[in-house]
Amino acid sequence: MLSFSIASPGTLTFPPRRAFPKSSFNGVRIQQVCPATTAPAASFRRAGAAVMMAKREEELKEIRAKTTEDINEEVVQLKGELLMLRLQKSARNEFKSSEFRRMRKRIARMLTVKREREIEEGINKRLSRKLDRKWKRSIVARPPPSLIKLREEEAAEEAEKST
Repeated sequence: MLSFSIASPGTLTFPPRRAFPKSSFNGVRIQQVCPATTAPAASFRRAGAAVMMAKREEELKEIRAKTTEDINEEVVQLKGELLMLRLQKSARNEFKSSEFRRMRKRIARMLTVKREREIEEGINKRLSRKLDRKWKRSIVARPPPSLIKLREEEAAEEAEKST
């Protein structure tokens, strides 16, 4: 059985206030301890990352071996391919979604190498942006290589049908 007693306001005592900052948390914090069995999986992930890093290094060496004009050409081609992927996505056609990231990363690597070369030549950031704007205006719109290949295949099929 429960019993209650009512105290007068003068007899009530409250615990002293803490010097800690005010918080709404009044419970016990529990930290989760990871079991030791996850260590092999973590080392496997690190090994995969090392392989990816090696591939990236090889790709950078390949890019650095190219001239700036070749890099500009390939950037234009990759941007055209990226546009084609976006069109395929909007048309709900089949495509590999991983290609978006791969192409964007490759474009970024090429532009990074291009900027590194500009820095070596002593071109400051402002002048670099100005040159980029001029370069972008000078680009002649042309279809990406994948579209050219597709058109050639279609033309070859039509030539076979007509003969």
